[in-house]
Amino acid sequence: MKTLSIKKLQDEFEYDYYMYIPLTIILNSCIGSIAAMTVLAQGTSIISGIELTICVALCMGYNAALLAGINRKFTFWLLVVSLVANLLLILITLL
Repeated sequence: MKTLSIKKLQDEFEYDYYMYIPLTIILNSCIGSIAAMTVLAQGTSIISGIELTICVALCMGYNAALLAGINRKFTFWLLVVSLVANLLLILITLL
């Protein structure tokens, strides 16, 4: 049985970078849109505006990093931060 580690995931991401680009764009956009939907379902307030700004900025930041051709290691970590933050936003807003 294989064990998952961040280092192995990062190495695989860097090795198959061009294969992961469309996959991660779709994944990140779907998770980000679900997070935005759950934040907006709460109503409009300053807190939900900040949460929505964080969600959109992280998703757009990852897509911009891909388009700009930034370092693959930085792009991987931006993807991880974006996915974790958006999943946390979903969990926080649903609880």
